[in-house]
Amino acid sequence: MKRLRLSLSILICKTLILIGKLLGKKGSSAPGKFALKICPDAMRLLSQNVSYEIICVLGTNGKTTTNNMIASLLERNKTRVICNRVGANMLDGVATAFISSTNLFGTKKADYAVLEIDEASAKLVFDHITPDIIVVTNLFRDQMDRYGEIEQTLAQLKLAIDKAPGALLCLNADDPMSSYFTKATNNRTVTFGVSEQVAKLLSETPEGRNCPLCSQPLTYAFYHYNQLGDYACSHCDFIRPQPDYYAEEIVCEPKISFRLNGKQLIETDIFGFYNIYNMLAAISVYELLEPNTQNYTELFGSYTPQTARMESFSFQKPVVLNLAKNPAGFNQAISTILSDPRKKAVVIGINDMPSDGCDISWLYDVDFEALTDCTAYGAAGKRCHDMALRLYYADVCDTPQVNADPVPLALQFLETDCQVVYVLVNYTLIFSAKDSLQKAEKAFQKSQKHKKKGETSCK
Repeated sequence: MKRLRLSLSILICKTLILIGKLLGKKGSSAPGKFALKICPDAMRLLSQNVSYEIICVLGTNGKTTTNNMIASLLERNKTRVICNRVGANMLDGVATAFISSTNLFGTKKADYAVLEIDEASAKLVFDHITPDIIVVTNLFRDQMDRYGEIEQTLAQLKLAIDKAPGALLCLNADDPMSSYFTKATNNRTVTFGVSEQVAKLLSETPEGRNCPLCSQPLTYAFYHYNQLGDYACSHCDFIRPQPDYYAEEIVCEPKISFRLNGKQLIETDIFGFYNIYNMLAAISVYELLEPNTQNYTELFGSYTPQTARMESFSFQKPVVLNLAKNPAGFNQAISTILSDPRKKAVVIGINDMPSDGCDISWLYDVDFEALTDCTAYGAAGKRCHDMALRLYYADVCDTPQVNADPVPLALQFLETDCQVVYVLVNYTLIFSAKDSLQKAEKAFQKSQKHKKKGETSCK
């Protein structure tokens, strides 16, 4: 009977995924909700088809990128991987990922499962699957109305990890909130970090700078951004662990290169200092699973970032789309923009849907004051006027252009004397902005082809 319910849930889920795609939707979450109602054991049964490890990636920022990097590295060896690539990371989305990867009988094998998991949902997901490796990228303040203070997120994640006592933890050594689990659990651990001062600092953010063991302020030899850095507590024995996988000799402008563990030089086409952490996390997991020496320059050379991770669209000038959903993410995006020597215009889109977080007071924790010397500024999204006011208070632009849709603003700014337009949006604006930019890009390229044909016929 259980297998019959499983097959029925798979059939319904796959049908809903197909209908969703025909309607232009992602179909990455809702189908799993229906599947679990029909067969509550669906994930537990399907996870038994994974021959080797189930890897779960958690954390505030970098989950999707790290998750997809791990999956891409594994797939280079022609292994079969179950992965929720588009970031549907709550219980229903994870169920959809498992079901979309199986056959109607629920018997199709996979080598690995690589799953991005929302921190607040992890304790629910771990009731259905048993992770073998848990990656914690970082823990920052995020969506106060949903997660609360960072200490609450830490407590929720501790409850989830307690459900997986046999899992190996892959932790960010530079983040005291992540490395807390080296002390708070009996799980085996592997750590990664950046072993030299690198990042250009924006404004300091006090969140997460108290010792997670004794609550006293941490002291830093240096730090990179937010609470990430080389820290120690003077009141107890909590200290940054020596990372097992570390980066040094780092270059970030314009593209990332670094030396891994003092040996292999890794050169990439990837932008943004924060992506070094994502790559180190992916390498840490990959080395555990495939311990042979690898050419990571070659492996990362073919990596394509997920939607809106510094994704570039080609017009007469490039438009770069990026997700930024909290102060840490925005500050790192701003840092990346500042490192670009080209003349820049910027559009910032803010929605306040439940998936974004309805409380947008965090905009005043972002260092928009550093975003100077742009040729044009735009404020977009449902809270475009709030964003325009924030730019005014930041003293970078008295009268930013305002539009609920960020794409018309970006296309308008292409007509200024800028050399690149950056579009920073939070979660519920990502896919609509990408779709609109793709359509505009195709129309532009088509017009260029017609123009060239006309010039050729004239000759």
